[in-house]
Amino acid sequence: MPEQEYVWLPREDILHFEEIARLTAVFASLGVDRVRITGGEPLLRRTLPALVRQIAGIAGITDVAMTTNGVLLADQAEALRAAGLHRVTVSLDTLDPERFRRLTRTDDLPRVLGGLDAATRHFPIVKIDTVVIRGVNDDELPALVAFGRERGAEVRFIEYMDVGGATHWSMDRVFARPAMIATLERHFGRLEPLDEATAAPADRYRLPDGTTLGIISSTTQPFCRTCDRARLTADGLWLLCLYAAEGTDLRALLRTGASDAAIRDAIVTAWTARTDRGAERRLAERERSPFVPVSQLRRNPHLEMHTRGG
Repeated sequence: MPEQEYVWLPREDILHFEEIARLTAVFASLGVDRVRITGGEPLLRRTLPALVRQIAGIAGITDVAMTTNGVLLADQAEALRAAGLHRVTVSLDTLDPERFRRLTRTDDLPRVLGGLDAATRHFPIVKIDTVVIRGVNDDELPALVAFGRERGAEVRFIEYMDVGGATHWSMDRVFARPAMIATLERHFGRLEPLDEATAAPADRYRLPDGTTLGIISSTTQPFCRTCDRARLTADGLWLLCLYAAEGTDLRALLRTGASDAAIRDAIVTAWTARTDRGAERRLAERERSPFVPVSQLRRNPHLEMHTRGG
């Protein structure tokens, strides 16, 4: 969760669904074929299935996914699937109610679990994303794998990253991939690496019983070299890297009457000049502290993860 004193984006700056769909169509014309709706929490946008329907109907878009905290998912899963959403990922860092309360500042674990159950009823592919923090939830890896297996959902364990408002981050709190593998192998037996030639951030493994899981080790083993992703914030700032301090203001182009061709040119210019290797640069630092101090977060909401996506 963000710091206690949130800095929200002005409501008038938030893109309308039609603006998001228009930008998506421009990206699709340049070869983008996969869209993930994330946040913050995307289900806070009312009538989200309407946006999904618009995006799914754009020529060239072959996959529409969503990442959610799951709190509001139970009531919307069926409508989202009917609108054209293909896949759902639910963020879930613990199965323990007290830990959940400390991490999220809410008592919504039952609602999240209900959302997950609804997702597995309506979607063929459901994943669970778990950020693993040493001394906080690193003892829950086997339980989370078993939980996902029972529901037909694949769990992806993510190393704790120093992005956005991770103001309490430190390297000694990172539970790295080797430690994850050792923990899982003590419980389940040998993990078999799956050889997959994709640009996806997760390395996938198979347990002896056939259960698959993923590990995203972007803190200790960055995948900048193969990254083909970019982020569009809710108010139209296009970010080429999760660590990017600045981006391209596509909302300004939209609202000053720029043509699709002009927007396309701006995108191509920024993408071809891209040199972002944020995770690699952070890994190379000798003294690595939290990426953004609280004072800076409160001056610039675009640096917070509830704005740029989690």
